[in-house]
Amino acid sequence: MNYRRLGKTGLQVSEIGFGTIPILSGHVPVLPEYFNLNIEEAIDIMTYAYKLGCNLYDTAIVPEYGDAEIKTGLFASKIGRENVILSDKARAFTGEEMYHAMQCSYENLGTYADIYFVHQADEKNADQIFKPYGAVHALMECKAEGKIRFVGIASHYYSVLYRAACDDRIDILQGSGNVLERGILDRIEQEPIFREKGFLLNKVYAAGMLPSFFSVEQLLEMVLSYPISSALLGLGTKEQVRLAMSRKRNSYQRSSFFEVMARLEQSFVPIPCDRCQRCSCPYGVEISILFRQYNYYFLGKDYWALRKLDMNIKDCAMLCKTCTDLFCIKQCPKEIKIPQEVQKIYEMVKIHIRNSKIG
Repeated sequence: MNYRRLGKTGLQVSEIGFGTIPILSGHVPVLPEYFNLNIEEAIDIMTYAYKLGCNLYDTAIVPEYGDAEIKTGLFASKIGRENVILSDKARAFTGEEMYHAMQCSYENLGTYADIYFVHQADEKNADQIFKPYGAVHALMECKAEGKIRFVGIASHYYSVLYRAACDDRIDILQGSGNVLERGILDRIEQEPIFREKGFLLNKVYAAGMLPSFFSVEQLLEMVLSYPISSALLGLGTKEQVRLAMSRKRNSYQRSSFFEVMARLEQSFVPIPCDRCQRCSCPYGVEISILFRQYNYYFLGKDYWALRKLDMNIKDCAMLCKTCTDLFCIKQCPKEIKIPQEVQKIYEMVKIHIRNSKIG
């Protein structure tokens, strides 16, 4: 296992981190596989990863990750709290909500979290999160009280990550990316301000779907070729752990976006969007999210993607159809014909929703 610097924290983290969603008990709609592990099984798998060199374990408050937070705390207690770095998070945006969430996490873990993230920080709630007495302020208080060591922001939005990178109160960032959705990775690589922070990367396997199209080594080498601290992988079996962690890498090959598209085109016609998020829409259409859900539908996450798309695709298609600004097309480096693609998604959803209701 190789280790990397975690920003300015003074910590060295394993370049592969353990994501704990797959070790929870019960059923999680975002995963293609459901392991439903009991406490002993979960601790056994996490211990196996530890023996292969993993020292970073990422979880979230109950019930966001089910009971994974509790299992993570029991694991840390078993192998020695000082031997691992625990990353925790909560979807709480006000100061009061965040302070309460952190206290709950402390009780669930049975110990402090080294890193505590504002989870799924989005553009709509960003001002609330960063303002005085917001979530970041609460985490700074927790840090001062010795209840956490470092403050983090976890977001799928480049604008939020950039804002956090410019904020001296934030120690560590967590974002998403993979061989397909590399747009944010390209942007953080080009922006020097991100070198000041630790950066954890999630969605490396795209909720477990990409290993059906690419080898584990292709997926890992590609993301590790970027200036990140650690790639977080959701792992639910010892075999998954072995494939990800048993090899010490001496070099990192980055597959081109063209190569990735060519591989996916063997199975379906993907929208060539890498989620760089430059295509901001003045009318509120979240274009990159629509394109992600479309591609995920064909990657194998069909029920989840169709349900998400059905929530707002009709309104989005209408806005795109009547838009004359076409700002999105002017900003898209891939020159995607965005309004036409949105209409195509709308027609696809209508057909599949109708068929599912008939069935």
